[in-house]
Amino acid sequence: MDRLHAMEVFVRVIETGSFSAAARDMRIGQPAVSKLIAALEDRLQVRLLVRSTRHLHPSEAGQAFYERARRTLAEADEADSAARGEGAGIEGRLRVCSSVTFARLHVVPRIGAFMEAHPNLRLDLVMDDRYVDLLEENIDVALRAGELSNSSLTARRLATCDRHVVASPAYLARMGTPSTPIDLLAHSAIVYTQGLVAEEWRFRRGTADTSVRIPTRLSCSAAEGVREAVVAGLGLAISSVWMMEPELASGTVLPVLTEWRLPTADLWALYPSGKLPTAKARAFVDWFAECFSTN
Repeated sequence: MDRLHAMEVFVRVIETGSFSAAARDMRIGQPAVSKLIAALEDRLQVRLLVRSTRHLHPSEAGQAFYERARRTLAEADEADSAARGEGAGIEGRLRVCSSVTFARLHVVPRIGAFMEAHPNLRLDLVMDDRYVDLLEENIDVALRAGELSNSSLTARRLATCDRHVVASPAYLARMGTPSTPIDLLAHSAIVYTQGLVAEEWRFRRGTADTSVRIPTRLSCSAAEGVREAVVAGLGLAISSVWMMEPELASGTVLPVLTEWRLPTADLWALYPSGKLPTAKARAFVDWFAECFSTN
């Protein structure tokens, strides 16, 4: 048995969810996939997959084998790249994680150029507002905006942008435009809970600092919800320019208190702790940092 090939087949079965999907993905017959998985379980003398009429998922031993097999395959790809030289091309599978809104606005419109430059690369773009465990979910690199919540991660700062209090013109016409942070107490806040926004909104003008606790009317676990709620006129929100870029450009939402500055937002590339970033991940981050800073 080709152990690396068997690992690759097993990993694809787990990631696609079925023998047939893995077979299509790898362009081999389904009987060959079934035979390889059976031979793998026979060699290891352990059940790797739990099957039912509708579902297929890894056993406890299968999950442990999957995580190690995927790392082994990634290291094998790295060994190939090192032997050929990194300039020979990037190939294999790359899993990139980003929040839904940032990926939709800033990653997806640009990613075609990177894929065209590396035709042998398969990219999995995991769009999720949760702060996922990069090791557990086999993420090669994550793009995250905001403060780092885990200091053990290997991180690279890619860019910084301003944050504003924003609202729709209709909301401001109805409720009035605040001219000082204290005026916010008469308004309602829309809060992005995944963004770990503090209960107090902190402002600075010159050397003067002030903070207010604005009443929260609506909390959203996804930035898309915050965007829609602001556009719908449900309240005020703190937003990075990145998150509201189209709406700010069109005037669909307006910044207020522009004489007062909020803490800026940083964009980070995060790598799983305990392992060196892969050549694929480094190439992607270098490319994205360059194209994002020039647009």
